[in-house]
Amino acid sequence: MAPNLSPNPSNSLDAFAAEKLAGLEAAALRRRLAVTARGPEAAAERGGRRLVSFSCNDYLGLAHDPRVIAAASDALRRYGAGAGASRLVTGNSPPLAALEERLARHKGKEAALVFGSGYLANLGIAPALVGQGDLILIDDLGHSCLFAGARMSGALTLRFAHNDVAQLRALLAEQRGAARRALILTERVFSMDGDRAPLPEILALAGAYDAWTLVDDAHGLGVVEPGQRAPLEMGTLSKTLGSYGGYLCASRAVIDLLTSRARSLVYTTGLPPASAAAALKALEIVEAEPEHAARPLMLARRFTARLGLPEATSPIVPVLVGEAESALALSAALEARGFLVVAIRPPTVAPGTARLRVAFSAAHDAAQVDALAEALAELAPDSLRAA
Repeated sequence: MAPNLSPNPSNSLDAFAAEKLAGLEAAALRRRLAVTARGPEAAAERGGRRLVSFSCNDYLGLAHDPRVIAAASDALRRYGAGAGASRLVTGNSPPLAALEERLARHKGKEAALVFGSGYLANLGIAPALVGQGDLILIDDLGHSCLFAGARMSGALTLRFAHNDVAQLRALLAEQRGAARRALILTERVFSMDGDRAPLPEILALAGAYDAWTLVDDAHGLGVVEPGQRAPLEMGTLSKTLGSYGGYLCASRAVIDLLTSRARSLVYTTGLPPASAAAALKALEIVEAEPEHAARPLMLARRFTARLGLPEATSPIVPVLVGEAESALALSAALEARGFLVVAIRPPTVAPGTARLRVAFSAAHDAAQVDALAEALAELAPDSLRAA
């Protein structure tokens, strides 16, 4: 019997989407894009209102630094608006080559490879290094793109509890012998909690079990002391460096392999030259002006001290609220007072742990930090007591 086909398949597609949206709406989990104009000094404008943003990862305010803007403008004039092709065809612009050389030197590695974004970098790295018959062990709170790359690799992927070195050791002892190769994935600074991985212990375990470690340094570059380096140092150009893109720093052999095997590099257009030039200038500023690097953490600790929260170890401070509806309401109340602090909800964080993620920048001043702390103390005393 022939299937009973709908005369207009888009009707069933729209009905499916509407049903899913209704479920998200009921759970306070529907996302909506909000046009937001960013400016210098942590300024933002949304819905016609001027706000002080505590939701931006531009930790040193370099996205609006005149030197960074001038570098991007010069590259735009010289090389055009886009790369025009994959990097392996004609999209490997001079600013990209210069940026990779500087990134490798900054990380103490032989070479670097720039991708179109941090997400694309992590989609490409793991599948190029491991596959079926191999093992990936990943911190339970690792970024979504780490898990996505792990799934694409085909390797056996197991989670270990967040920063739990004992469980990581047990998994290595149990699983490493049956695997040809093993890869450990973690972050230097975790993006939703702001805490840091116990890297010396992880790297020691990796050495004992011949496992390779990738550290996602997206939120650490330039604002926390890096400590011991991992064999695979991955990060982004879109946070401290104020531009866009992702990278991996590693040995020359590893970078050469990924240049041929990382599908998210081979089969996508290269980063626009202006973005590469902006990131290169920002990295030069980070290295030449280290005094700015300490300011975001200093402001974060000022904030946690005023509210009685655990002392910040990075520029990211979570204010746990609990349910998604409550986090949205608190975010809206702060916006009414002139602060942009976006609510973070599942699935980005676990159910029951919706929060405000407060991000501090060298562009903030102490008065802005104190005003936000005062507003939160008045609006969310229960959340602060729970901390």
